[in-house]
Amino acid sequence: MRKKLLALGATAMVAGATILGISMSGAAPTAALPGPTTPIEHVVVLFPENISFDHYFGTYPVAANGAGEPSFTAAPGTPAVNGLSHALLTENPNEFNPERLSRAEAVTCDQGHSYTPEQEAEHNGLMDEFVQKTQGHECEQTTEKNKRNYGRNGIVMDYYDGNTVTALWNYAQHYALNDNSYNNQFGPSTPGAINLISGDTEGAEPGPGGNGGVGGGVMQGDTEPRYDECSNPGSELESVSLEGETVSLPKGSTASMTGRNIGDLLNERGVTWGWFQGGFEPSSHVAGRPVCGQEMANVGGAGQKSYVMHHEPFEYYTSTANLEHVSPSSVSEVGHSDPTTTKWSERVNHQYDLSWFKKAIEAENMPQVSFLKPPAAENGHAGNSDPLDEQKFLTEEINTIQNSQYWKNTAIFIAYDDSDGWYDHQVGPTLFPSHTTADKLNGAEACQFKNASSLVEHDNRCGLGPRLPFMLISPYAKSNYIDNTLTEQSSIIKFVEQNWSLPSIGAGSEDIDSGSVDNMFEFGNAQRAPKVILNETSGEVVSETPGEPPAIGPAGPQGEPGPAGANGSNGATGPAGPAGAKGATGPAGPKGATGPRGPQGATPMVKCKIVTKGRKQEVKCTGSGAKTSSRTVLELVRDHKVVAHGTGRLGSEFRLRHTKALHGQYTLFVAIPGVTTSTQKVRVS
Repeated sequence: MRKKLLALGATAMVAGATILGISMSGAAPTAALPGPTTPIEHVVVLFPENISFDHYFGTYPVAANGAGEPSFTAAPGTPAVNGLSHALLTENPNEFNPERLSRAEAVTCDQGHSYTPEQEAEHNGLMDEFVQKTQGHECEQTTEKNKRNYGRNGIVMDYYDGNTVTALWNYAQHYALNDNSYNNQFGPSTPGAINLISGDTEGAEPGPGGNGGVGGGVMQGDTEPRYDECSNPGSELESVSLEGETVSLPKGSTASMTGRNIGDLLNERGVTWGWFQGGFEPSSHVAGRPVCGQEMANVGGAGQKSYVMHHEPFEYYTSTANLEHVSPSSVSEVGHSDPTTTKWSERVNHQYDLSWFKKAIEAENMPQVSFLKPPAAENGHAGNSDPLDEQKFLTEEINTIQNSQYWKNTAIFIAYDDSDGWYDHQVGPTLFPSHTTADKLNGAEACQFKNASSLVEHDNRCGLGPRLPFMLISPYAKSNYIDNTLTEQSSIIKFVEQNWSLPSIGAGSEDIDSGSVDNMFEFGNAQRAPKVILNETSGEVVSETPGEPPAIGPAGPQGEPGPAGANGSNGATGPAGPAGAKGATGPAGPKGATGPRGPQGATPMVKCKIVTKGRKQEVKCTGSGAKTSSRTVLELVRDHKVVAHGTGRLGSEFRLRHTKALHGQYTLFVAIPGVTTSTQKVRVS
């Protein structure tokens, strides 16, 4: 088997157990478009560059609040993250201790973040060779210029706090942040981008100009996409017969991908979608070839070409490439397969300039699934961008969505393509071992920690890689919440697939086995997260509008009035005198009590029990108020870490992924997305 599995049997029964259960509101599908399985009708993925978790959130929620910087003070009760402890800050096993980078130090040098050096830096899980292996060469203090520009040795260890990445910390205060999310594999931007849309970097084919970062048929490095005429702008074009026509492709070093991606699945289902990237629209054409020459300056004043070819993953696939960077015929076509041409070379294929996303919102035509890639100056990548420019991009896009009609049913994910080699103290599990000459995680030709002997190898594709920030911003996000669920870049497409009832990509994709993002959502009868508008320069809160209150069931009928009190009796008649006066009327009886509040409707319940039979364990689930075929997510948690998880449907077999033997007491998280969530204590013996 590809991964170690725990067999699960699940049966839905009429009788349910009394456990914590939360009723879910249904989602109203957009007219004429496929409807979702949860209240989330729109997913937007913001995908900046090159940040490790500790680099941005290592000291969250405690900021230094230095003079002249935007201040940050966490709300009472803010949970802590798995970040930089006092020992890691003062007695770090690396050559240098981590130091805080101030807002004035936003512009830094770029670190080393290739497939092999990232493994070497982790050094068999000791996490102690970042300075030697991933610190960028231009960061070394070998010249007076470098000393002036970068300040000190060991910058690869350093971090920002809420006085610089202020917007991200404020979003974490109001929405859900995951501190246990990883790159699918070691390596730089291109593999990370491809894992985001397909969960599979195998099937890579180098172009005619060289291996293009391909190792053993796997996308390992940065290379430019084969099906993009802006790739290698200085190289010649060659005529190639493709998709029934003769097209021009760059002859320089490029690569392409075989297989399928999430765009193929969305097209087949009729879900509207698009990839929107800064600088995608040509600035001019030379001899009929597009020139992607848009530029903008970063906060340091350096001009940067906006479009980065190897950051555009859909351009590696013939099924989703926009070879000539054609714009849609009208804003009404954004998200759809533009029907104005039958020629493959002239198809838009859902690939757009970033400016079309705002146009689509203004035209009330936001796609159901959108991927947003910032221009180079605003992507956060050290060397060409920085946290302040990245913050501007994030807040502009999120503010636009929050001020639109789409906010009420949108989920915004913030995810990153790779770590840039920045220090992070947390080693990820090796779910995909590899033994090639490029692997050096725990020895020569070795990328495999202990307890992974049962996992199927993926040579040249070792992972999970470094830990990365991962955030959910939505009215349906848990507020001020730290999620510990083990997730990967491909966890996002797993949610998209399940939310629109898509099949999995299959083949070598990690989509089906990726960790679930469901625990970051609160679909139940709870207060919705607020709308928080941030200042696009400082990242500070401008306004906060409370989310919708929890829904309540209708009140029960008013109780019937109590019976009136009896009249007083007449006075007795005197022997000779007149009749006695009539007695006074007695007081009215008390009004009947108000009836109890009416029920909110039956709450779906699921309860699971783990039964050990010899060396095997089965998970039996009983439920009420849910369909037998309901998709169910199970996660076993111990010490705030997910140790096993899986998905299945009530009434059929589950698969639960884990890397270590299970024994003892756990918390079992159970969710039927869009219907109910619950937790319970279980024991595995």
